[in-house]
Amino acid sequence: MRAIRILLRPSAALVLLAMLAACQTMSGPGLIRSEVTAELTPESANAIAGDMVGRLAEHVGPGTTTIELRGDDGLFGPGLEAALREWGYAVVTNQATDGGAVTPLAYSVDPFEGGVLVRLSTLRVELTRMYTLSATGATPASPLSVMQRGSEGAS
Repeated sequence: MRAIRILLRPSAALVLLAMLAACQTMSGPGLIRSEVTAELTPESANAIAGDMVGRLAEHVGPGTTTIELRGDDGLFGPGLEAALREWGYAVVTNQATDGGAVTPLAYSVDPFEGGVLVRLSTLRVELTRMYTLSATGATPASPLSVMQRGSEGAS
């Protein structure tokens, strides 16, 4: 009986993670609300932003579109904006756009099981990854989860 419980614990954690992701997934063409509920240091915010933007570049190439950054908390928003610019993205915040070649980007950073669950969301792709925080930054604690979706008007 004890062996069965030991085998079921990782499965239960995965089910909880999937349920958490499902709770925040929008059913239609929309974005999550940008929100940071985890406590981050400047080093961890910058490390996470740099890693996630690097993964975003694999799906939404820099130099091909302008990113409309939605949300601006104290640490993660500015760190994400700086990482986007370092990767070669044009970034607009709180500016009126004509909607042409602009890709809205939202994010969430939430505490989860001793680490943080981070999500970047556009209308075409959503990236999710767990991180372990340390005094010097953050390190990935899970593989990257990629959800691609079609949207009206996406080319």
